[in-house]
Amino acid sequence: TEVTEKLEEVVMIWSKQIRQVLVESEQIRREADDVGPSAELEHWKSRMSSFNSLLDEIKSSRVKKIISILQAARSKTLQQWKELDGSITIAANEAKDNVRYLYTLDKFFGPLANASPVMMEHIPSLMNTVCMIYCTSPYYNTSEHMTSLFLKITNQMINTCKTYLCEG
Repeated sequence: TEVTEKLEEVVMIWSKQIRQVLVESEQIRREADDVGPSAELEHWKSRMSSFNSLLDEIKSSRVKKIISILQAARSKTLQQWKELDGSITIAANEAKDNVRYLYTLDKFFGPLANASPVMMEHIPSLMNTVCMIYCTSPYYNTSEHMTSLFLKITNQMINTCKTYLCEG
């Protein structure tokens, strides 16, 4: 029982740290007013990397051994652990899926940033791709995500126009 108690303490510390990561990942992002759409992709790539690292750690042999010992001891801390494991898996899947979908927009980011204000040739394809993401993504199709993406696309268009006016 002494070993079980020590292992439960370790799992409780891990759980607290994981909860902190999950809470921080859900906080509202503070970004500059003129940030472009490539920042959205970078955000999700960073988040994917963080959660994949966390998943790798959770699936390590060391952690699995501790969890199996606690399962054999019928520890009450395992219910919390399973919930956190599920939450991390969902967050990692969301980030991975969002990166996959946002990469379909990546080909538009360069032309959008470097075009003249007559960037209309890129807009229909860009909007069709955004529509496809909205219709097919299981995670990215929320009004919050879409609003953020459209705001960044608009910011990029405005920045491109400003640059064109200042250089022309």
